[in-house]
Amino acid sequence: MDIKTATAIRRLRLVSAPEAVSFLILLLCSVLKRTTDFNAVPVMGAVHGVLFILYVIFWADAWNRAKWPVGTAALYFVLSVLPTGGFFAERKLRREAENAVIAARARKEGVVNA
Repeated sequence: MDIKTATAIRRLRLVSAPEAVSFLILLLCSVLKRTTDFNAVPVMGAVHGVLFILYVIFWADAWNRAKWPVGTAALYFVLSVLPTGGFFAERKLRREAENAVIAARARKEGVVNA
């Protein structure tokens, strides 16, 4: 994995958890709007919208650079639209990055011919 691919995956990983948190807070604000006089939906909607757009941009870049199969790319996209999916995406992306580092070190040391 080259540095640009690793950076693209890292960016996606770093935005996935905040996007999930903003989604959950937006859902909470929606409930509070309907049950109380508290209305933070416009603010949280904007915050979540920006984070979601960043997620989609970073997802497309990571898919392009990492050459993921369609199923893997679709999984990461579906995780972005589920309320807690971003947390699972972050964990999965972290494992993928760690495995790539291990494989690169093994190739460098001549342990693996990949």
